[in-house]
Order: sequence, then structure tokens, then C-alpha cells
Amino acid sequence: MAAELVRRQVAVIVASPTPPALAARAATASVPIVFGVTDDPVKLGLVASLARPDGNATGVYFFLSDLAAKQIGLLRELAPAAARFGLMVNPDNANAEAVTREMAAAAVGVQVEVVRANDSAAIHAAFAALARNKTDALVVGADPLFFNRRVQFATLATRHAIPAIYTVREYPEAGGLMSYGTSLEEVFRQFGVYAGRILKGAKPTDLPVVQSTRFDFVINLTTAKALGLEIPPTLLARADEVIE
Repeated sequence: MAAELVRRQVAVIVASPTPPALAARAATASVPIVFGVTDDPVKLGLVASLARPDGNATGVYFFLSDLAAKQIGLLRELAPAAARFGLMVNPDNANAEAVTREMAAAAVGVQVEVVRANDSAAIHAAFAALARNKTDALVVGADPLFFNRRVQFATLATRHAIPAIYTVREYPEAGGLMSYGTSLEEVFRQFGVYAGRILKGAKPTDLPVVQSTRFDFVINLTTAKALGLEIPPTLLARADEVIE
């Protein structure tokens, strides 16, 4: 698909998340690219540096893969007695290993069970395994497949009575318990800003990579009640949005 866009001689390619961005970068060294990635774009080889991209690509580095410590902290406030945490990742996602390492480093003093899923059936099986092993709480890694299956996640987490935290607000909006992470609305707005500037003549090398500055903490009270959870007032006070 990236090669086809290059053949069509488009004026700019907007590519997100990481796999499309890497595909676009591999397809062309001349067509301007505005990317959105959850991993360090310098390490990915998309740009030379955040301040000076020095190539045909620039975009947004939004932190969805680097939030495990904060998410675990929020789960611990919600369930102080939790001793066994789960982490669900997609093994087909390039960020899976990094998220697993970060989770291991952040989850000091508790057990961590990593489950992997790359399709709908595997998600069902992963939740069943977590329930059998009496997992107290779950962190769900950033992944496009998971995002597209967010109603399934909300349904299964409630069915198995597993409090779960997700990366973006769209999960609790779909019935998940809570989320902490980058505002996707802000990310997509920045795509439009940079694409517009390039169409008006700016070069990607002159547009520094933007790093996320807006993070949303969202709690779904209806889901909390379904799980039999009492949300501490300190958490409610810090939430950017409470869904009732």
C-alpha cells in the first residue's frame, strides 16, 4: 500500500501507528511522511533526531508504550491488596518486548503474568488463563488490534471480574474500567497541522518531531460498579473524566 501511494505521486503520506510508518519510510526517501508512532522514532530509524529529523519524515511520538509504571500505580491505588498482575500484549507488535520489560521493571513486589494474543480467539483464551490463575488486575498494552477489539476487552474483563487499565480513553468509553495515556484526539490534530504545513511548502526536516504533552485519565464508574469496586476519592479527584 505504501509503494502504491508512492507510485501515485501523492504530496504527503500520513502513516500511523508504527508498522505503516516503517512501511512508508521504506517505500520512499523523497515523498514527505507524517508519522505517528508509539516507539522512539530515532531508534526506529525514522528520523536522525527529534529536534532535526534530517530526512523526508517527521510526525508525532505519542507515549502509549512507556506508561506501565503509571498504570500499575493507578491499579495499586484502586486495589492495594493486588499481588498478581497480568500484562496482555500482541506478539506481532514491535513494542511487545519493550512493554514487557517496562512492566517487569515497574511491578516491584508483585507477580506479573504476561499473556499474548494476536486475534479475537487468542484474546478470549488469554482472559480465561488470567481468570484461572486468579489475576488481581490487568494492564493492556498498546496495540491497534486491541484498540479495534475494545468492546471485546470490556466484555471479557467484566465477565471474568478482572480490573483492567488501558492506554486510551476510547476503552472506558466502550465499557472498559479505566485508561491512562496519550490523547489520540490531540495526536490526530497534530497530523493535520503537519500535513497542512507540508502542503503549504514546509519540509519535514524543518518540522521537529512532536512529543505528546496531553495525557488523559478516564474512569468508567458504571463498569466499576459492575465489578463491585469502590473507586477511592483520590482517584476520582484526579480523573480527567468520570463516565457514569
